[in-house]
Amino acid sequence: MTADARPREGQTPIEVAPVQWQRHDWRPRAPEIFSKTEVARQTGVYESAVTGSLALWSPRVGAEDAADFEDATLAIHEFDRYALGRLGSSDPAFAPMSAILLRTESASSSQIEQLTTSAKQLALAEIDEGDKANALTVVGNVRSMEAALRLADKLDEASVLTMHRELMSKQVGMEQEAGRFRRELVWIGGRDNAGPIGADFIAPQHDLVPSAVRDVLAFAQRADVPILAQIAVAHAQFETIHPFVDGNGRTGRALAQAMLRAKGLSAHTTIPISAGLLTDLSGYFRALTAFRDGDAGPIIRRFADASRFAAATGRVLVDGLVDQVASSREKLAGVRADSTVWRVLPRLVGQPIVNTKYLVSALGISRLAALRAVDTLVERGVVSERTGRARNRIWQHDGVLGVLDEYAATIRRSMHR
Repeated sequence: MTADARPREGQTPIEVAPVQWQRHDWRPRAPEIFSKTEVARQTGVYESAVTGSLALWSPRVGAEDAADFEDATLAIHEFDRYALGRLGSSDPAFAPMSAILLRTESASSSQIEQLTTSAKQLALAEIDEGDKANALTVVGNVRSMEAALRLADKLDEASVLTMHRELMSKQVGMEQEAGRFRRELVWIGGRDNAGPIGADFIAPQHDLVPSAVRDVLAFAQRADVPILAQIAVAHAQFETIHPFVDGNGRTGRALAQAMLRAKGLSAHTTIPISAGLLTDLSGYFRALTAFRDGDAGPIIRRFADASRFAAATGRVLVDGLVDQVASSREKLAGVRADSTVWRVLPRLVGQPIVNTKYLVSALGISRLAALRAVDTLVERGVVSERTGRARNRIWQHDGVLGVLDEYAATIRRSMHR
């Protein structure tokens, strides 16, 4: 279910304007903090990227690719309808599962950037428990994805800046950069900190960023481009612009989710496309390089394969969550219908680790009501207390965590080694 970014036999390039290059002089701004060798190596000429315009670009797609992209688009749409059918649109017990799907996508997007955390650590971070820095950073990605879906109907410059601000909200040291375009040069790779010379890719000059982002967003608003191709190419162009000091990849994948929602492909849930991208990261990065060289085919094909993976494995994830709700309800048979337990249960599915502070805030109930509800859930075997303490206790739904851990294992098994 993975793909090589290079065109397969019989596949023709999907031409897009390649990146152009500008020559600039560079000398380390503070040479006294670097070695003489490093300063000498980083004194000279470098070339930074200049992106072409997408606003009026339309892909020329062959019949085989067109059928492939349509198939992947249909897979996304059918998964969205499947999730709606299984989770329901009016049953409050299933509504929080959408939060789990969004959180799963956020975790996978972060993992692409080597920010790995477990479902348990992420759930702990959501209630201000635990001390894993990566988990806190991923919580920022969750907030960014939430903002992307909330702002999907108005994809403009302000929306993108909001996504980035939410993303950086939990990242220490980024307070001054959160929610604002970069004001300096950035590059990818290279062995020296003193400058960009020898880097794998040098992004556009910072004064080109705002207009380049506006061009991407104008392209994203069009209704005459095949949707999956439009999303993949907008994402690749965003990555090429690299509009922020940090968080470009995660913001770019949040933008992809916003476009999926805006185009009506994921009207009811979050499609875990980043999980599909994770299965072949080298292919994903090669595809981004190919795009910069003028061929959009590999990145669109990579998104198509990732979409099919997301749809297929997402169904298994949804089914597992539904089964956990059914099992929990069976364990609670006989509990009166107006019990607070029935309000707590869906929260446990969406947030599988809770404390009383969280339940009081989320449900607007008293601390005593929260404690009585979790006591019943413990007695019935729905949750377990994980601290062993008399105060400041934490309860977890082992079944939901197990489903999420199995989904993460499925991704790991599918990854190229």
